[in-house]
Amino acid sequence: MKKTSLFLGLLSGAVLLAVTAIGIVWSYFQPITAESSEQSFVVPKGQGVNIIGQRLTEAGLIKHPLVFRYIVTTQGLGEKIQAGSFTLSPSMTPSEIAVRLTQGTEDVWITLLEGWRAEEIAEYLDSQEELTFYDKEAFLDAASDYPGMLYPDTYLIPREMEVDALVSLLVNTFESKVTNGLGEEIAASSRDFDDVLIMASVVQREARDFEQMRHVAGILWNRIDIGMALQVDATLQYVRGNSNEWWPNPTAADKQLNSPFNTYQNRGLPPQPICNPGIEAIKATLDYLEVQDLFYIHDPETGKMYYAEDIEGHNANVNAYLR
Repeated sequence: MKKTSLFLGLLSGAVLLAVTAIGIVWSYFQPITAESSEQSFVVPKGQGVNIIGQRLTEAGLIKHPLVFRYIVTTQGLGEKIQAGSFTLSPSMTPSEIAVRLTQGTEDVWITLLEGWRAEEIAEYLDSQEELTFYDKEAFLDAASDYPGMLYPDTYLIPREMEVDALVSLLVNTFESKVTNGLGEEIAASSRDFDDVLIMASVVQREARDFEQMRHVAGILWNRIDIGMALQVDATLQYVRGNSNEWWPNPTAADKQLNSPFNTYQNRGLPPQPICNPGIEAIKATLDYLEVQDLFYIHDPETGKMYYAEDIEGHNANVNAYLR
């Protein structure tokens, strides 16, 4: 009788323990609260499930990151979760939240490349069908007041964002990353920043990496300082560019083009930036290499650059690498 009572007691305890455990686990799959209070939650591109689960927990939207991971794994949602902005609530179950992250986002990711001219940005944005209120001509009109200041970066923007707000976002990012972020470098430079921005736009189109940019910037500043024409092909490309090809290969005849941007015909800098440079081009133009060189060429096959201090050295490089 005692053994039976002991067995029944142990069995009851085990059942109670199991029920308690099931209840605890079950509770983790329930909403944190019954009260609906919405908040925005952004999933960056490429962020893993584990990190998303941890961030959802820290945001007070779910009770434990492992619950999110379990739901995503068992329901096969891992490849379906989208990057973007979502409106979530702690009144949603973890399962509802996981499914919500696989549905259409409320915002749109856009990526503007370094060295794009305003017209290229306008065309790219025009191709983003999710942007409800975008108008290409209105964008170009608003952007015309900020040459070279449409900061190239990846942005998450509302689908309903209007043109003026979009241009303001790009320019404000420029102010934050460049005007403020490089404030000390700009203040220490002997160059006027308007000139620096124009030169950086040229350097962006003429060189590939940071060290190349610094060297090319040093050469082009040398030309400015001695009154030599810049003679930069990128400015000819800018003059000839159109919607069929924004940066066409320049020809010998292009050097005769009648344009204030033709740096073969006009000394000094172009009247305004020819593109929207990235942060590295601007840094390189501020912190350019102090060199004696006045000439450079690109090897079309390798992209390597060759420099020369005088026309004889330049012609030797042309004969060696371009002919």
